Amino acid sequence: MTDSSTTTDKQPYQVLARKYRPRSFDDLLGHEAMVRTLRNAFAADRIAHAWILTGVRGVGKTTTARILARALNYQIAGGANTPAIDMTEEGVHCRAIAESRHPDVIEMDAASRTGVGDIRELIESVRYAPVQARYKVYIIDEVHMLSNSAFNALLKTLEEPPPHVKFIFATTEIRKVPVTVLSRCQRFDLRRFDQSILADYLGGIVEKENARVEKEGLLMIARAAEGSVRDALSLLDQAIIQHHSSANGDAVAAAEVQEMLGLADRTVSWNMLDACLKGDAPTALGLYRGQYNCGADPSVVLRDLLELVHLLTRVKVAGDDAASHGVAGTADAARAKEMSEAYALNGLTRAWSLLMKGLQETQSAPDAAASAEIALIRLCYAADLPTLDEAIRSLNGPGAASAAGSAPRSSGNTGGAKTVARAGGAAGSSGPVAKSASEPRLQAANEVRLETLADIVALISENRDVKLREEIEKFVRLVSIEPGMIEFNPAPGAPQDLSGRLAGRLKAWTGQRWIVSINSQIDGAETIRSKRDEKIRSHPMIKAALEIFPEIDPDKDMRVREMTDVATADDVLNKDDE
Repeated sequence: MTDSSTTTDKQPYQVLARKYRPRSFDDLLGHEAMVRTLRNAFAADRIAHAWILTGVRGVGKTTTARILARALNYQIAGGANTPAIDMTEEGVHCRAIAESRHPDVIEMDAASRTGVGDIRELIESVRYAPVQARYKVYIIDEVHMLSNSAFNALLKTLEEPPPHVKFIFATTEIRKVPVTVLSRCQRFDLRRFDQSILADYLGGIVEKENARVEKEGLLMIARAAEGSVRDALSLLDQAIIQHHSSANGDAVAAAEVQEMLGLADRTVSWNMLDACLKGDAPTALGLYRGQYNCGADPSVVLRDLLELVHLLTRVKVAGDDAASHGVAGTADAARAKEMSEAYALNGLTRAWSLLMKGLQETQSAPDAAASAEIALIRLCYAADLPTLDEAIRSLNGPGAASAAGSAPRSSGNTGGAKTVARAGGAAGSSGPVAKSASEPRLQAANEVRLETLADIVALISENRDVKLREEIEKFVRLVSIEPGMIEFNPAPGAPQDLSGRLAGRLKAWTGQRWIVSINSQIDGAETIRSKRDEKIRSHPMIKAALEIFPEIDPDKDMRVREMTDVATADDVLNKDDE
């Protein structure tokens, strides 16, 4: 018969996320700025009455709120009885607060109690003094879930609470909290944890648990957690539990962690990216299909490729030292330094854009595996496409590089400043290159035959752009015109973007590139409107009318008439006098 006194009650198992929850500010990881601010406030006796903690999931918002509640009510039996940030030993109220059972520390989940009635109950209880502790502390988690009426009901109490009341809010959606609430609180942003720091922290937990996990495995867990300590500890717990032989001293292999997380093999990901950037589609698709058959999620595969492209781009721009910052392990850093020399920066940025688009499509596609394959195929074939400068050089042929640095072409102008607007190109780039590159298209499009400013106005009229036609007739003093190039001196009051809009419209209507330049050094011809006004004024009928009605303002009246029907005057003047 077994003596009941010899039996021991086995403690229930606690998951790592709860077992290693910080108990004091010294245990908090990565929130030094907040701790320093609170320490100074407590030391100067300038303790606020409300705080709001914001950050992504698992960074310690609720844990920090409980630690802060403990610091506000810190009291040692027979000893110190003042608020303290440095809690050297467990106080009278510490255990009860940490276990969420203290009568003066009220935790409220705003996700389940969102209404104004719940807030009214809180406001009613605020009037009463604390039962045991120094302060009555209200911790409201996910405060952004409160309704608008609940927020409004809380405002007055939040602004002027009784001296024995403190509020601590926590939220993952700070933008959903009204500014009227934010202005009444001290705000602390709890940031994501760096992956290398998080991996080191997990390594310390593994030692305390008498387990072993390979360093690469810890980095995988840290990457998958995306800066959340709680997520990282939950994944670590799962990795240790599923490794049955870890009790015998064997380390949890990185391959086991990778299989658990459904991640793509890192070496295979590097080889896949290399094949894509080289345009080797069969190799890339073969590697992808192997990863997919092993259980890797298609979205995770593309996300892993994006991370590698980002690392390569950073090394390309900032040098080899950039590979050692955070996400890159030893093998990744070495591979990034090697591959960064092989690929141009514009090719890497293009790969990033294509993979981002592919990831978005894969996440919403009915067949994620097929969508990811299409994204890889698209990347493989885009790798063979020339960049813009390479395309221009190939069109220009030999000697284009020497012409690329020459000044824009000037028709009869050797000294004045010129502004050039090029349809489909950047302002300020070299004129000869653009003209040479587009010359075959210009010759093929000569059926349009825009040889005079009147031809351009006719084309604009055909496309019914009344505003542009009026501006061209009123402000353009033509200097020169030839296929693909227009040069003019703008009349006073001309819109600053006139040349750019004209170039864009001509490109859209003719299918060819036009260079529209402004030359302020040459007077240019009269505007179409000036010529028309002069012709109208010289007509015998108009002269007779002005003699009979001298009070008429010719400029104003002709302008109004032209805006209503521009063609009327030309039709009248072109008829023979009868």
